[in-house]
Amino acid sequence: MERTIEQIRNKLSEKGLKVTPQRIAILDAIYRIGSHPTADIIIEYIRRSNPNIASGTVYKVLDTLIENKLVKRVTTDRDVMRYDGNMEKHHHLYCVECDVIEDYVDDELDELLKNYFENKNIKGFHIKEFVLQIKGTFNKC
Repeated sequence: MERTIEQIRNKLSEKGLKVTPQRIAILDAIYRIGSHPTADIIIEYIRRSNPNIASGTVYKVLDTLIENKLVKRVTTDRDVMRYDGNMEKHHHLYCVECDVIEDYVDDELDELLKNYFENKNIKGFHIKEFVLQIKGTFNKC
């Protein structure tokens, strides 16, 4: 899901955000690292090229990116906050052994869920989206 710096600048601008080196670096790190990194992993990655960036700045920028729907939060069973730069519709395969999260896209599953809940007609509740976290283990663990 790697993006060019120019694409990242455009994404920030489209949301009406000021394009700052910190915002570019953090969003770029999320895209490059992939695998739904934690804030600590993002900080470690950024500090390789920008050792003076403050942890507080990273957390503040992450909150701004979330508020502007450029990044999503993903929480694992271990209550670790992770960040997802993939804003397209998808679910997550979560390995309970190694704590890895992989994106899972399945239009058939989406249609099945949509039809299921339309037929249930839950009174007073309007579904905005489906995001499943499917728990299991990967063979590679």
